[in-house]
Amino acid sequence: MGRTGFATLPLHGGRCPPWLFDLMRTLAGSIVEAIVIEFGPVEFLRRLADPFWFQSLGCILGFDWHSSGLTTTTTAALKEGIAGREGDLGVFIAGGKGRTSLKTPIEIQQLGDKYGLHTDLEDLKRVSRLVAKVDNSAVQDGYDLYHHVLAFTNDGSWSVIQQGMNEATSWARRYHWFCTPREPVDFVCEPHSAVCCDHTSTVLNMVAKESAGCRESCVEAARLGPDFVVKELRFLEESGERKRGNLSLSDLPDLRLPRAHAIPETQRIYKALAQLKDKEPHDFLQILDTPGVGPATLRALALVSEICFLTPASRRDPAVYSFAHGGKDGHPYPVNRTLYETSISVLERAISEANIGRREKLQALRRLGTVLDRAPVVQGRP
Repeated sequence: MGRTGFATLPLHGGRCPPWLFDLMRTLAGSIVEAIVIEFGPVEFLRRLADPFWFQSLGCILGFDWHSSGLTTTTTAALKEGIAGREGDLGVFIAGGKGRTSLKTPIEIQQLGDKYGLHTDLEDLKRVSRLVAKVDNSAVQDGYDLYHHVLAFTNDGSWSVIQQGMNEATSWARRYHWFCTPREPVDFVCEPHSAVCCDHTSTVLNMVAKESAGCRESCVEAARLGPDFVVKELRFLEESGERKRGNLSLSDLPDLRLPRAHAIPETQRIYKALAQLKDKEPHDFLQILDTPGVGPATLRALALVSEICFLTPASRRDPAVYSFAHGGKDGHPYPVNRTLYETSISVLERAISEANIGRREKLQALRRLGTVLDRAPVVQGRP
C-alpha cells in the first residue's frame, strides 16, 4: 500500500477529472455484471476478498496505481457502477470512505427495504460493527480505520474491505474479509482473508491463533469486574517489576511499562468493564460485541490477563501482502481514454449477448486473457 501523500484524492474534482471517474464506474459496473453472469454473485464477493484480484481491478480501472487511493476509488466505482441494478445483479454494496462508512448500517437497511431482501439485515449490521471492532481494537497495529465497505448477497454471504491510516507515517493498510453460510468466519481467530501493507511491526494481535489462551483469560478478567482489573493496572504502573508464581514481568515479551506510561483512562475503562461484568461474557466475541469496549479496554484486559493468568497475547503483525513501488499521475502511463471507452464497449456487447444466451463472447474474453498472460511484456507507452 502506498503513502497517502501520493494517493488521497477527491473522486470528483482536483486531479481526478469527472470524466475519468464516469468511465471508471461504467467499466466497474460492466465487470461486476460480467462476473455475475458467468460465475454468480457470491464469486464476485470471493474475488473482492482476494488482495491480488482487487489490486488488479483497481489498476484496470486506471487510477492510483499501487497506492492507498486505489482502495477508496475502486470500491466507490463498484458501488456507483451497480447503483440501481443491485436487484438484478444480486450484489449489494454499503459504506465507503470517512463519514460514509458510518452510514453502512443505514444503507444496509435501505437496500433491504428497497429490494425486499430476506437475508438477516440485523446480522449484516452486526457483521459491519464486528469487523470494524476487530480491525480497530482487537488488532492494535497503529492504523485507524477511515474506510469501510460491505458487499453482500441475498443468501447471507458477505465481503468487507476496510482501510486504516497510520497518522505518524502516512502509510495505509487494507483488511479483506469474506464469509458465506457454507464458509463461516471465526471473528476472533485468524478471521482475515488478507491484510495488506508494506510495513510490519510488533502489534497487539488478539485475533491471532497464538492469543487463544489470552482471549480466555480476558473473559475471566472481565467477569471478575472493573475493581480487579483497574487495581492490577495501577499496581503495574507503579511497580517496575512484579512476580507471579515462578514468572516475573520481565520474563514475558513487551510487557514492561515505563513509569511515564499512563494506563488507559481509568474512568472510561471502569465504565466499560462494569458493562462487561453485568453482561457476564462467556467468550471473547461477546467482549468485542459490547458497546463501549474499544482499544483501551482490550489493552487493559490483555495486559492484566498476561500478568495475572500468565497467558501471553500475540505480537505478530497480521499483514502479509504488500503492493509497493508504484506511482500515479501518468505512471506507468497516462490513462488512454479511447482505449478505456473501447474496453467498456467490448464488455457491454459481451454482456448484452450473454444475456440472450450467447456466452461465446465471454468465453473468448477469458481465452484472450490467457493469451495475454503468456505474452511478452513490452516496455513503454501503449
